[in-house]
Amino acid sequence: QVQLVESGGGLVQAGGSLRLSCVVSESIYSLSTMGWYRQTPGTQREMVAIINSRNDTVYAEFVKGRFTISRDNAKNSVYLRMNSLKSEDTAVYYCNSFPNPRPHWGQGTQVTVSS
Repeated sequence: QVQLVESGGGLVQAGGSLRLSCVVSESIYSLSTMGWYRQTPGTQREMVAIINSRNDTVYAEFVKGRFTISRDNAKNSVYLRMNSLKSEDTAVYYCNSFPNPRPHWGQGTQVTVSS
């Protein structure tokens, strides 16, 4: 099964930045489109940003202009640069393939934004 390991989260003040990383145990080229998702307690996981094998990107409205997704196929890695963070960005962030995520999610990385 595919293993997904997210890292880079932490506590940051509003307006600050973080860079999340995700290492995938198999070739992300074969997974084609990869995405970052996030989840807060009591809510459904939601898509934040996706990137396909041509590096085309799509962002959720609530992060447009602030977040940037990128990938490095040689390192089987996907990244999420988050700028101008807001308190509402507080969540656990996960990576997975899109639109059909692999069933076994990683542990995620906690992002906490203090206002």
